[in-house]
Amino acid sequence: MKVLIIGAHGKVGQRIAKAMSASEDFEPTAFIRKEEQQPIFEEMGVNTVVESLENTPEAIGEVIKNYDAVVFSAGSGGKTGDDKTIEIDLDGAIKSINQADKHGVKRFVMISASHSDDRSYWGKVDGMKPYYTAKHYADLELKRSTLDYTILRPVTLTDNDEAGKVIMTSNPDKVNSKIPRQAVAETVLEVLKDSKTYGKVIEMSKGDDEIAEALAKFLS
Repeated sequence: MKVLIIGAHGKVGQRIAKAMSASEDFEPTAFIRKEEQQPIFEEMGVNTVVESLENTPEAIGEVIKNYDAVVFSAGSGGKTGDDKTIEIDLDGAIKSINQADKHGVKRFVMISASHSDDRSYWGKVDGMKPYYTAKHYADLELKRSTLDYTILRPVTLTDNDEAGKVIMTSNPDKVNSKIPRQAVAETVLEVLKDSKTYGKVIEMSKGDDEIAEALAKFLS
């Protein structure tokens, strides 16, 4: 499967790229914003394409159309301001969804955020409301598309080297407070190849089961 990882330079994106490069099931390409980010992926043996989510939909579509699947892991980060959150996390995501739809790239995995559909939650952490708003409406656009989507909604991310054990649920009130980025990355690989995850929204955090077992329970 030829997979385009949008937001590959991020902490989750790099883990996805590395895991895919070690798998025989995937041929990953890192969608990156700057040429100086290329050496990271060259070291992994992962191809790159340099483009910006701030560019036109058509320019993004010219990249997306060459792949079997898209993983959207991009985010503006917490230090760039609300305008960039809207431009990257919302508009960049929507442009990617629409262009995948337009070009028949049916498989799309979105890395979103837990509680994105719970408006009462959005204002609980200072400064986070624009982020949750962006995630909510990007997810909504994906649900409205004709794509074979899976939306992963992890809680607060940590940098643990190991994925550890997790819980996957449709109920955000059942998740814990943290999850390793590595667990999210490994889950992306699991769901990409599983058609039973099409049209599913998965809230996830640390839990009691290995990733494959947690996913099997979620799908049962």
